[in-house]
Amino acid sequence: MNRASKIKFIGDKLDELFPDPPIPLDYSDSYTLLVAVVLSAQCTDVRVNIVTKELYKKAKTPKAMVKLGVEKITEIIKPCGLSTTKGKNIFNLSKILVEKYNSEVPRTFEELEALPGVGHKTASVMMIHAFKVPAFPVDTHIHRLAKRWGLSDGSSVEQTEKDLKKIFPECEWEKRHLQIILFGRTYCKALGHKPEQCPICSKL
Repeated sequence: MNRASKIKFIGDKLDELFPDPPIPLDYSDSYTLLVAVVLSAQCTDVRVNIVTKELYKKAKTPKAMVKLGVEKITEIIKPCGLSTTKGKNIFNLSKILVEKYNSEVPRTFEELEALPGVGHKTASVMMIHAFKVPAFPVDTHIHRLAKRWGLSDGSSVEQTEKDLKKIFPECEWEKRHLQIILFGRTYCKALGHKPEQCPICSKL
């Protein structure tokens, strides 16, 4: 299978298995999505959704989150892990949003990445899902599968992002990033992977 045929096969298989991939995090606006993504670092989306359900009962806006305070935030988000760091980041980014952005989440990579606890992947998730600006967030599943499928050399997350942006049309980025995550979780796991049983790896 040549490279063009491989890319078409992967795209077709992803569309077949996950035709309308959902965003796995529960949120109601750009701020609640931002908090959920910050919490999702080294934590499952299922657990994040359980925690944010409780957190958003107490605070769903930057002002309310600042009023809640670091200690209370940290206590509520404890099941997500890294709660001390995440609690401080959520409090501090909320304070910045109130003081600098009139409680609105900024809409540029530069401004997002300047917020506490927000790296390039989180900013990419915000841009593509909250603001519909083309971006291709790369998490551990996408990075692993891109190398496994020979779409990137696996040298860095940054390189994987560049390679996937070249391979898939811009109009597909939102869908593809979600599809590859779901495929990695369902069929193409990091540990105990059996290529012969994988719907994509078995054909490459």
